[in-house]
Formats: sequence, C-alpha cells, structure tokens
Amino acid sequence: MWYNVLLLAQPADGAPSPLVTFLPLILIFIVFYFFLIRPQKKKEEQRQKMIAALKKGDKVVTIGGIHGTVTQVDETSLLLQVDTNTKLRVEKSAIATVLSKE
Repeated sequence: MWYNVLLLAQPADGAPSPLVTFLPLILIFIVFYFFLIRPQKKKEEQRQKMIAALKKGDKVVTIGGIHGTVTQVDETSLLLQVDTNTKLRVEKSAIATVLSKE
C-alpha cells in the first residue's frame, strides 16, 4: 500500500542554489558588522583621539579609578598629580576619561 503512495509522489527537485544556502550566513555577518564591529571601531577611534589630545592641566580618571591632574606628558606615559606631594607615572592607555580640560 505505501509503495503505491511512494510511486505517486513527485520527484524531488535539485539542491537549492548556493546563494540561497549562504544568504542567511551573509545576512548574519552584515548585522554583526553594523551592530558590533562598526560601533566598537568608532569608540576606539574616539578613545585614541582623547589620549592623543591629553595635555598638561587636564583632569583625568584612570582605569583603576584614580583621579589626578596631568603634570607632564611623554610619548607613551604621563605624570599625574594625585595629591599635594603625590605624583604617579601611568601609561597613556590607562586613562579612562578626561573630566575637564584647562
């Protein structure tokens, strides 16, 4: 009985085109790029500009939460005055935010 049903069934078509197969993967990559990669690149560019613009007198916060005023800027590091007689040398990459510019 089932044999007759199988004989009446239409033959299967060929495999779908490669474009249809890869289309969901391509769409996922596009969404991933516009929602994750691109905003991260913009954020990193802004951070690099902020670090490059550091100068003497800027009030900053490090990634460790230390507040200080920039007293000297070198190529890769800077000197922060944390208190009256306390200065710390930190890498420029350790700066999280610039609070104010003077």
